[in-house]
Amino acid sequence: AYAVSFAAILYAIGFVSGLMVPKTIDTGLATPTAQALIVNLLLMSLFAVQHSVMARKEFKQRWTQFVPPAVERTTYVLFASLALGLLFWQWRPIPAPIVWRAENAVAVQLLWAIFWLGWVLVLLSTFLINHFELFGLQQVFARLTSREMSATAFKTPLLYRYVRHPLYLGILLSLWSVPLMTAGHLLFSMGLSSYILVGIWFEERDLIAQFGERYSRYRARVGMLVPRRGRS
Repeated sequence: AYAVSFAAILYAIGFVSGLMVPKTIDTGLATPTAQALIVNLLLMSLFAVQHSVMARKEFKQRWTQFVPPAVERTTYVLFASLALGLLFWQWRPIPAPIVWRAENAVAVQLLWAIFWLGWVLVLLSTFLINHFELFGLQQVFARLTSREMSATAFKTPLLYRYVRHPLYLGILLSLWSVPLMTAGHLLFSMGLSSYILVGIWFEERDLIAQFGERYSRYRARVGMLVPRRGRS
């Protein structure tokens, strides 16, 4: 599951940048614009539903009646990666005029720098909040070694002192900081950005339920996606 998720993330970088992958956001089976829009919206909706529903506490309680709790996170990561893989495979390019194209060499380099900075933020954020637990490895290792998983603690390391969701910020930077924005890329960026905002609402609702007033104070003090740090 970890290998599949790692491959999906690497492919996602190439998919949106057009670098080093056989099929990108602007290549593939040519179809009429209306059909391409319908297929692409369905693919994004499938990913959004899977990613949101499996993350909810109610689903986890039901799901762990069929799979061991130690692999609940692992299966979530696996299904999310497979949904992404399906999206990459079946995505339809949209034959429409280019939305924008950066011509200035400095602007192009700056956009690419922000693009890669976004992915660095994504990777760094996973390690700040426990990379191995996020991808389900720590839970499986604890099961194999017969150790109890410690309760999740509320902490705000490094980037989390200034922005509540640096991982999502990194994804947004990588989606929008490209020198060539096509109609298909715009659709993908708008769809995923909208999902991120909705996902943050659900995630923060769960965090408030889990950590109570402590998270509420943190939420009031630190910016959601724009770095900001108020007084305690």
